[in-house]
This record gives sequence, structure tokens and C-alpha cells, in this order.
Amino acid sequence: MLEKIDGSLLLKVLILPGLALLAFYAYFNVIYSYWKKRGVKNPKPLPPFGNFTKSLFFSNIGLQITDFYKELDGEKYGGLYSFNRPALLLRDPELIKEVMVKDFGRFYGRGFPSNEDIEPLQGHLFSLSGSKWRNLRVKLTPTFTSGKMKMMFPTMVQTGKELQEYLKTPADKQEVLEVKDILARYSTDIIASCAFGIKCNCLKEPNSEFREWGRKIFQPSLKGRLLGIINFLVPSFMRAFKLHVFPEDVSKYFRSMVKDTVEYREANNIHRNDFMQLMIQLKNKTLGIEEDDPLIKMPTEESNGLKSNAPFEVTMDVIAAQAFVFFAAGFETSSTTMTFCLYELACNPDIQARVRKEIDSMLKKHDGQVTYEGVLEMEYLDKVVNETLRKYPPLPIVTRACEETTKLPGTDLVVDKGIQIMLPILGLQRDPKHFPDPDKFDPERFSEEEKNKRHPFSYIPFGEGPRLCIGMRFGLMQTKVGLISVLSNNEVQVSEKTPIPLVFDYKSFILSTEGGMWLKIVKRTDKVAG
Repeated sequence: MLEKIDGSLLLKVLILPGLALLAFYAYFNVIYSYWKKRGVKNPKPLPPFGNFTKSLFFSNIGLQITDFYKELDGEKYGGLYSFNRPALLLRDPELIKEVMVKDFGRFYGRGFPSNEDIEPLQGHLFSLSGSKWRNLRVKLTPTFTSGKMKMMFPTMVQTGKELQEYLKTPADKQEVLEVKDILARYSTDIIASCAFGIKCNCLKEPNSEFREWGRKIFQPSLKGRLLGIINFLVPSFMRAFKLHVFPEDVSKYFRSMVKDTVEYREANNIHRNDFMQLMIQLKNKTLGIEEDDPLIKMPTEESNGLKSNAPFEVTMDVIAAQAFVFFAAGFETSSTTMTFCLYELACNPDIQARVRKEIDSMLKKHDGQVTYEGVLEMEYLDKVVNETLRKYPPLPIVTRACEETTKLPGTDLVVDKGIQIMLPILGLQRDPKHFPDPDKFDPERFSEEEKNKRHPFSYIPFGEGPRLCIGMRFGLMQTKVGLISVLSNNEVQVSEKTPIPLVFDYKSFILSTEGGMWLKIVKRTDKVAG
């Protein structure tokens, strides 16, 4: 009897787990043969995480994909595995152009379907696909036309003056400041005003309600990081278990705040020149479309899932989702870009001096005022911002999804429907084939002569094609006004606390540094009187 019991236990303890491991190995062995069968080179995956074990625990996913980009040097593309899901990494700018523009109708999705039924804040322009996305993109076009930008510009300038005022005392004392938080507060003030018509005074009150919610969105946590990566790599898991990417209190706050704002304005007949007003007009169908977006001219065949007359209503939750992504993306990406730009200018004082000289010339020409036209005239500042975005794109990677099985032009590769396409922005923009000596900060890379020497799709910090970032002009203008505001009266210098070399924060999806950015702020002594 004892022998029988021992034999049964032995079966359970040794044989059954062994069979389970064998089945596990066989399953992933079949799954991970997908690219080999198609003759596509791929870094070795590790079950069950595929190629992204490092991203889950130790690395920023964009930085890891940049490493894959380097590992696949000499290839036009390479294969990857997100857990058990094959993904295609494109390296060739011409193929990237094909996916983003020429054959957009087959690659219009992101590859991680939005789940607005469970989490309404996911129903925003960045996440949506198909006819919902197209209808919303067309409806939101008026928000970021040059006419609307000019209406919002005075808010940027006023906030820039408040930033100048805030920096006066530290500059007089030549203090070392953590500039990322200061610039995030500047950006938050602009977004709160332009998006919601709210004056939140984050520069004066660093712990204001809006700033606290902004911190909470991007505050690193193990749970938030894991959920964000799982949503990126295996979105079906999030849907199956009804998991939320954003903390539920964040979702509740923004939905409630938007609802209260809209209802208050409608009840009191309040009209403001801001994003919220445009969304209210869309909800009430009282806003015309300004044809200032290449998407308007995009084919809309039903076969590619983008038929434009599919029913789509701008509801309160739709407004909340757009306001949320405008707020979250608007303050974080712009403040990050300004932070990296000031870092590079501190490390390259000759370039900084040239920027300050151009600022002085612009102010002199425009009677000491920062004007919309004056900012657009600043060619060297534009080069400096572009070079910052080349070295430090806020989003190191963007994705597309193959919506219809298709053969990539100029290759023998047939991409199956459902395959996620990874477009390595940071990898491309740090590739010495496109940008010689890529670690050097050189704004002259963006002279017309230099731009004509390289493939235009080797530089895509805002994406490209019909899914080009709709807020690009707003973000660039906000960034430039912020830089002008800092540098017109001050210079920035490295200090003993400045991180040299930079160490990127692996916990953040947006490219950012560990420990903040510490720079010395010094009042200018070379300023030319206007």
C-alpha cells in the first residue's frame, strides 16, 4: 500500500510537472519559429516573455528596441516576439515611409486596441483606430490650425512671463535648480488654461491640484509600469481581465472635472477660446472643419476600415478622453524636450550664446515682445529644438498594426494581418548612417543642405503621415516660448549636480533622466538692450 502511494506521489511530483514543462517548451518552440520560417533575422527570445524580459523589469522599452535596432545592423527589418505575439521591427526609412504614408490604409492601427468600454479615457485620438479614429481626427483638426494657435499664443506668452518672474531670484543667486519640475509646471499652466480655461498657477503653487494629478499620471510605480508594458505588448490580456492602464482615481477625476466644466459653461453661456470650447462645439455640432490637415484628403475606402461617414458622436466621455491626452501628452513631452534642450545648451555654451543672440534680435525687431510671427522667424532656435528631438525623442518608438495581409514593397516579406509593426524613432535618429557622430549635439544637421542629404524618414519625432501628431505645432510653439522665456534673461550652466553622462530612467515610457535635471541658472550679463 505504501509503495502504491509513493508511486502515485512520484507521478504527481515528477512526471506531471515534467509533462507541463515539455508542453510549455513545445508551444513556445513552435511560436518562436515564426520568423525563422520566413527567413527573417530575429534576436533570440526567452519564453514566456519573448524579447522583452528586460523591458518588464530593468529597461525602458524604447531603449531596448533601440538595442535591437543596433543588433540588426545591416538588415532592413527584423523579427521580435512580444510574449507569444510576433512583431516586426522596421529599420529601413523607405519601408517606414511605405507603412506610415504610401500604404497607410493597410497599417492605420496602433496594434493595441483601445478599450474605452472599460476605461473611457482610452478613447482618445492616439489610441483609436479605423473609422472612429478618422472621424475624430477630422473633427479635432480645427483645434490646432494656425488660426487657433494664434488665439492660444497669448496664454503661452503670459505663462512665459510668469516663468521669467519665477526664475529672477534663483538667477540672481546663481542657484542650482531641478529644471524638469519647473518646466513641467510651466507646461501644466499653459495646458490647463488652453485646454480647460483654468488658471492653476503651478509655477507659484507647485502642489496645486492640477500639478498633483499630472504627477500621478506619470508617477513611476511597479504596478503602473507593468500594466503599461503589458498593454503595449499583450493588449488582449488587459481586455480579458478588464485591467486599467490609468489609476481609477485619475480617470474619475478627469471625467468628473470635464463634465462639470462643460455643464457649467453650457448652463451659463460661457465661451472661451480654448480646447474645451471647441470640444463643446463638436458635441453640439456647431463647429465647421478647416481643411488644414492632410488627413482630409486621405482616401476613405470602406475596405481599409476608414470609411468617414460611419456614425460617431462626441459624447462627454469622448471629450474627457481628448482633454486627458491633450493634458498628459502636452505637458510631459514639451517639458521633457525643454529639459533636454537646456541640458545640451548648458553643455555647449557656444550654441547657447548663439541662441541668446537670436532671441535678442527677435525681441529688438518686435519691440521687445514675443510674437507668434517672431518665434516662427527664429531659424536657429528651430534647428536647436529639432536637434534636441533627434537626440531625445519623447516617444522612442511608435507602432502600427498590419490590418490586411500585404507584401512589403522591394522585399520578399509578406506581413500577416495582425502583426504589430515597431518603428524605432530613437534607433533611427541615433544611427550614424543617417546622422554621423550621432552623440554630438549639432543643430546644423537641420540646415536645408544637410536635410537634403538624408532620407526624410530618418527623422520622425512626431511620427509621419495621416497619424502625424496633431498637437505638433502646439507642442513646438509651447517649447520655443518656454526656451525664449528662460534664455532671454538668463543663461544655464552645468553644475556639480548635473548628470554627465545622462542616465535614462528605465521606469518611464517617456524618455527621461533618473534623478531629474539639475542646472545652474545665472542672470545674463551680455543682454543687449532692446
